[in-house]
Amino acid sequence: MADAGIGTGDRLIVPERVIPVPTSVSHEAQAVLAMGIPGFPAYPDVDDTAAWMEIRAAVEDSVIAALAQMTMEIDDVAVEELDVDGITVFVADPPGRDAADPRVHLELHGGAFFIGGGECCRAIAIDTAIRRGMRVWAPDYRMPPQHSYPAALDDCMAVYCTLLKERRAEELVVSGGSSGGNLAAALILRARDEGFPLPAAAILLTPHVDLTESGDSFRTNLGVDTVLTSSPMNASLLYADGRSLRDPYLSPLFGDFTKGFPPSLLASSTRDLLLSSTVRMHRAMRAAGVVAELHILEAAPHGGFMANTPEDEDLEQEVRRFVASHCPS
Repeated sequence: MADAGIGTGDRLIVPERVIPVPTSVSHEAQAVLAMGIPGFPAYPDVDDTAAWMEIRAAVEDSVIAALAQMTMEIDDVAVEELDVDGITVFVADPPGRDAADPRVHLELHGGAFFIGGGECCRAIAIDTAIRRGMRVWAPDYRMPPQHSYPAALDDCMAVYCTLLKERRAEELVVSGGSSGGNLAAALILRARDEGFPLPAAAILLTPHVDLTESGDSFRTNLGVDTVLTSSPMNASLLYADGRSLRDPYLSPLFGDFTKGFPPSLLASSTRDLLLSSTVRMHRAMRAAGVVAELHILEAAPHGGFMANTPEDEDLEQEVRRFVASHCPS
């Protein structure tokens, strides 16, 4: 029997342990986990602009390459670039989309608030359009270190308001993963507070909705998550630029959901550093009477396996079902 943890009043000292690749997931997922820690660099000091830019370039190159590999067999996605109040928006139409389908999927890219712009945002728009089977708008919002809060949220809000001039709110879905899930939830809270109609549904995938990192999994899954290999606190501080991390527009978990929020699907996984944030967000929504589903993947790190595994595909089917139920064509 393994040694138990030792309690010391306000903490638990856990013995060193070896965590095997579980047999409870698909062979494809096991292969992803067997690769181990990819060695993503620790976040630099907040004021080290050069280091932030270096990490951004390296990660965006790898994301573009990975998405290109996943979508290489589909080459007829139509992509248009719109200018919305100076914000580039990538509009992607999937193959076979019904031209009469008015629905738009507003996808807010993730990337710790400072990664995912430009060609990376374009690639995410294409990938999302293929997976969701809907027209996608993906705003290339401003990011740190050049532009801190509220620049990104302002840009997302401007794009959402433009969509409302072209579509009914019930024809819109707002979606995002990780920091994009943060922006998606914050956008909805702000739109509600400013009197705008809310979208038909929200898709919040492994959302970073608690920048204070108060949840249990920020400690229990540290070293187990092979994507978020260290605390993202410095990225949050870079984004917040001195503002309180408990502000609901920065940490939507602390928002008031009793004032209204659309039906939402949330997803995380048992090895995700942000598991607690997702679980707590779901409970807060449910307590306020919001229609909310929670899906937890077995053994996946932050963001899922990201390799077209059966687990990733199963979650994607759940998302498509949820969207079809609350935002039918």
